[in-house]
Amino acid sequence: MKEIGDSNYFLCMDEACDVVYYNEESKKFTKKDVKVPIWFKIDANPKYICYCNKVTEKQIEKVIIEEGARNVKDVIKLTGAMKSSQCKIKNPTGNCCYDVVKETVDKILKKI
Repeated sequence: MKEIGDSNYFLCMDEACDVVYYNEESKKFTKKDVKVPIWFKIDANPKYICYCNKVTEKQIEKVIIEEGARNVKDVIKLTGAMKSSQCKIKNPTGNCCYDVVKETVDKILKKI
């Protein structure tokens, strides 16, 4: 993509900000510029937790409430999360989603 250039980009972690990626030369990509919603942005829909297998927060909540999942291992088994490790190219952070899956499981378990 010509617009990207050779710079390093950073992920904007502010959940209320429209900017997704930015570089030191002030080049920005906003939510409307990216193909998939960024899970931690306020209005993300769907809210993907595992980008490799397109597992959403709602799917994780469903297997916890309806199927009795109680940990990351259960969620992986019941949703297929983390089954195809393509995080480097599919996850907006370029990292494995394990921590986000665990955080989501813990948040939902605390809520119910």
